[in-house]
Parts: sequence; C-alpha cells; structure tokens
Amino acid sequence: MAVIVHTRYSEAIHPLHAVLLSGAFTLFLSALMSDIAYAKTFHIQWSNFASWLIVGGLLFASLALVFALVDLCRAQRRVPGIAAYFVLLLATWLVGFFNALMHARDAWAMMPGGLILSIVGTLLAALTTWLGFRTPHFVRSVR
Repeated sequence: MAVIVHTRYSEAIHPLHAVLLSGAFTLFLSALMSDIAYAKTFHIQWSNFASWLIVGGLLFASLALVFALVDLCRAQRRVPGIAAYFVLLLATWLVGFFNALMHARDAWAMMPGGLILSIVGTLLAALTTWLGFRTPHFVRSVR
C-alpha cells in the first residue's frame, strides 16, 4: 500500500492578521520617530503624537495577539515557530504597554525612558513581524 503525502501551501497568517501585525510595527516605528523628534526639538506636541501612536500600536498588537492565540490553539494550524512568535508578540505588547505608561507622564519626565522603551518596542515589533511572516506554513495530508 503506497502512502501519498500531499504538501500544499497554507496561508502564513490570516490576511487580517498580517495587516494588524504590520500595522502595529508601523505605529511603533512612527512613535519612535516622534520621540526622536521630541528629543531634538522639545515641542510637546511630538510627545502627545507619540502617545497616540503607541496606543494605536497596542490596539493593533492586541488584535494580532488574539489571532496568534487562536493559531496557537488550533492543532491543524500549529506550525514550528508559532509559540516563539506568540511569546515575542506578547513581549512586544508588554513593552508597548509600559511605554504607554511612560508617555502618560509629563513630557519632560518621560525622557529618556520613553525613548529607550520606544527603541526596544520597535525592535521587538520588527522581529515579531519578521518571525510572523517567515515561519513556514505547510500543511501535510497523508492518504
């Protein structure tokens, strides 16, 4: 009896999940750029803008975390690397949350901690996005 193994490509992540993941990275990167602008100019509006961008990044990352949790719990969608992706996305969210708390301070009091957390959060978001899109997603069926 011959065993036929079919390997077909499965979408890496749901398209909405991909939009949320890349949107979170973009918002965290924009917040970092706003923090750099504030550090150079000391215009308080840059600090306020960074705060709103971080909140948007947290919203996108929260929804992406829900998608990642569902993918982690579904046996037929579980692929190598999904657990590391989920943990890294959770770490990104936590750093973003503490960054939001740092930015809730007075504009003078948030520096340099807010800038450092923005750098760490952006690097984590970039790594998470890379890991989310690079994970091989193949479904094998045996007949």
